[in-house]
Amino acid sequence: MNKEEVIKRICETYAPLSRACQQELLDNGMMLFLEKNHILVREGQHSDKTYYIINGCARAYYLKDGKDITDWLAFENEFISSIISFFTHQPSPHYIELLEDSVLVEFSKSKIDELADKYHDFERLIRMVVTKTMLSQQEKIASMQFYSAKEKYANILAIRPDITQRVPLTFIASYLGITLETLSRIRNPRN
Repeated sequence: MNKEEVIKRICETYAPLSRACQQELLDNGMMLFLEKNHILVREGQHSDKTYYIINGCARAYYLKDGKDITDWLAFENEFISSIISFFTHQPSPHYIELLEDSVLVEFSKSKIDELADKYHDFERLIRMVVTKTMLSQQEKIASMQFYSAKEKYANILAIRPDITQRVPLTFIASYLGITLETLSRIRNPRN
């Protein structure tokens, strides 16, 4: 997929952009072809980049008391970044790691801000990206508070049926806020 097709996909997924805006976005996005396990962002690093996933998947995770805690999974047609670092210029509190060989487009915060100031339609697109991300995180919070482990797993399978082929079960369990043992019992109930 070339950058023109990527920009078309972004417009279809989030919001349409004028030809002039699309061209500037094309000129300023950098295609990345990275291998599985590549770390895009490290804890403590300042990150002013956001990544649009063309192919592949990524996770954001924390290390807390020696424990790896996955709190965000992103797949094709989604953006991922260290939100805290990207928006507040503070060091990232988490890592972002690729879970598959991936093709991404990298955009810098300075260019995004410049395009948002210059093009109203790009500002709308950014608003849609942020809104979709916030809604997804709100759904995750509600799931953590109100659903059983079995319901959480059923919900993630409904949204992403191929997740167990793409994401290690350890990371899925962590993302759902359950133990790997609980996830194993849900996946293989004894009759």
